Amino acid sequence: MAESPTHTDPQPIDAILSDVYRQSLAADVGSVADYIPELSKADPANMGIAIATVGGQLHTIGDAETLFTIQSISKALTFCLALERLGRDAVSQRVGVEPSGDPFNAIELHPATRRPYNPMVNAGAITVAGILRDAFGADAFEIVHQRFSMAAGRTLSFNEAVFKSEEETGHRNRGIAHLLIGAGALELPADTALDLYFRQCSIEVTAIDLARIGATLANMGENPVTGKQVFDVTAVRDTLAVMFTCGMYDYSGNWAYDVGVPAKSGVGGGIMGVVSRQLGIGSYAPGLDPNGNSVRGVATFRALSDELGLHAFDPTNAGSGFIRTFFDRNTGDVRL
Repeated sequence: MAESPTHTDPQPIDAILSDVYRQSLAADVGSVADYIPELSKADPANMGIAIATVGGQLHTIGDAETLFTIQSISKALTFCLALERLGRDAVSQRVGVEPSGDPFNAIELHPATRRPYNPMVNAGAITVAGILRDAFGADAFEIVHQRFSMAAGRTLSFNEAVFKSEEETGHRNRGIAHLLIGAGALELPADTALDLYFRQCSIEVTAIDLARIGATLANMGENPVTGKQVFDVTAVRDTLAVMFTCGMYDYSGNWAYDVGVPAKSGVGGGIMGVVSRQLGIGSYAPGLDPNGNSVRGVATFRALSDELGLHAFDPTNAGSGFIRTFFDRNTGDVRL
């Protein structure tokens, strides 16, 4: 049997980032989200990429330090917190883990269980917000904000204007919340669960923050820079599994096929990807496709997956992938 080719002289990671950045800039800009008025103010020309390894290294290019709101990427992290706090069985009684095949803001529940399909669609995320509200009471947002900040390794800011904009225009989410109450998946009152949901989506991050948070998840819940254990290991495993199957809206199946890494996108223009035990990737480009994913962000991840051999089912990952070339099995570090 012929041996797989090896990368004896791999390109430096910064050169690859530069190439990927140029390729992604050539993609269509997409359309900035306007159903939340404050999001329509984003500059569609902005684009940044960051890679953070489990060994603490950071590589960036472009607008990687530009602030934007985390939006639906928060759904993965709050789900992780709910699993940690209540356990898998209790959470699964109120929200499932199946891909829905419907838009993320669909006013629809699983026909058999009468529960949200998964925590990455709005119905599931609002249910998770209700779970955290019930568990933590008035301190729920403070705890969510603190954990997000711990994962990023710095205190994250909060965008009051985006929060107010979401609160004032979130009528569809209010309809979803009342449907959930009628189905028994969400407990009264609806307003406090929605308030937490709108607030978690309005936390500000950069592409660097997303990469650091992704690296924390990749590092079994421990922030690789601060050394603090942020998330429970078992909760991280379950969260990454749902991110892999449901994290990219209606593109999730194609994402698993084309990119092959757990990821979560947000309509603020961010995408966070996690390569377990290796690294986190963050991208920012606010122009969206019809599914609500960043057009240039998707192009970035597709190119990085190809260039670095990141796909979970890429047969070259076992020995000749770019990342494996730099992976120290003894320390778990990726020396890029």
